[in-house]
Amino acid sequence: MKKLLQAEAIVPFLISVLLINNLPIHFAWWVWIPIFLIPDLGMLGYLVNNKIGAFTYNLFHHQLVAIVVAFSGMIFKIPYMELAGLVMLGHSSLDRVMGYGLKFNSGFNFTHLGIVGKEKHTA
Repeated sequence: MKKLLQAEAIVPFLISVLLINNLPIHFAWWVWIPIFLIPDLGMLGYLVNNKIGAFTYNLFHHQLVAIVVAFSGMIFKIPYMELAGLVMLGHSSLDRVMGYGLKFNSGFNFTHLGIVGKEKHTA
């Protein structure tokens, strides 16, 4: 099931890329790299604790939040808001393709797609 969830995440990623290309916003190619990584700022919540970290990470990586932001930008004709939502959607989709999912409160490595990174065993 995990592999199926990862595979189907490519569709919203491709949709977000296509929609971003149609926005009236243009940057130098290298600017897209930091823009695409902005949703990972949600990890900063882990500096407080696992519960806050999971909340902030999930807020920046939740696809419904991304769609609401993008749709709001489209409705209110705010291209940068639409861009923000589409970047969130594309970023979170690519994360899921790579096996990173929404986080549980138990720690950064525990996601809805399973444990990521090296599984820690206690002896």
